[in-house]
Amino acid sequence: MSKDLTHIDADGRARMVDVSAKAETAREAIATGRVRMTDEALEMLRSGGGKKGDVRAVAELAGVMAAKKTADLIPLCHPLALTSAKVSVEAVEDGALVTARVKTTGPTGVEMEALTAASVACLTVYDMLKAVDRTMTISDIALEQKSGGASGDYRRTAS
Repeated sequence: MSKDLTHIDADGRARMVDVSAKAETAREAIATGRVRMTDEALEMLRSGGGKKGDVRAVAELAGVMAAKKTADLIPLCHPLALTSAKVSVEAVEDGALVTARVKTTGPTGVEMEALTAASVACLTVYDMLKAVDRTMTISDIALEQKSGGASGDYRRTAS
């Protein structure tokens, strides 16, 4: 099944999608990401310690701020009035699991805002802990689910 790319016009040129005729609906997206790290860095993440402050708190705040700035970073994204942006950074066996949940009511979805929030939160974890572990790996940035809009709901299946 072939789908047309919505950000490419008939002449093959990039364009911002016109959403003026689309209905405003409640929309939500959840994205995740991982930062794998050494045991020493993981202990700092768990303890909240670090030379720059509480790693989890700073990364969560950075993710929220990034969600609000997505249209400034991704060229064809619409600026959205977000109604909620929540980011959590949880210590897991081999590092950090970041989850970003973003909501709005509008004519277009918040997938990019959730993905940007998760990405920037992961980058912030790296920045906060790099003095202890420069071998950290950021991976698995993914849209887990989204709801609202004409395309309906989406839920990532295990791969």
